[in-house]
Amino acid sequence: MYNLRQNLEVKQEQDLEEGDREIIMRLAPLYQQDREQAILEGEQRGIQQGIQQGIQQGVQQGIQQGVQQGERLVVHNLLQVRFGSVDEELAAIVDPLLALSPEEFTPMLLQLSREELLARFSESN
Repeated sequence: MYNLRQNLEVKQEQDLEEGDREIIMRLAPLYQQDREQAILEGEQRGIQQGIQQGIQQGVQQGIQQGVQQGERLVVHNLLQVRFGSVDEELAAIVDPLLALSPEEFTPMLLQLSREELLARFSESN
């Protein structure tokens, strides 16, 4: 429809017949309506895509935070089971331990003594 309108407008500059002018006058509002509808639909698609992406990012962030909280709880519980309680010194090494993968920190928590853990992870602070 856009191309037809453009072609007719180009012809308008040349000497148009009365019938052609009437067609242009009738097409102009239809063209405008179709254009506005296309813009509206494009905006709606963009909004829907934005919402979808936002939801996906939120879900991914939520999962990541849940995993991190779960790992923190596991480390804290292992320290508590091994040493009876988690004092300030042990609490201070939780974040450095979590910088490692679970495959790395789990054996350390099960095998190293309190003193070895504090010496190893206090140095990295």
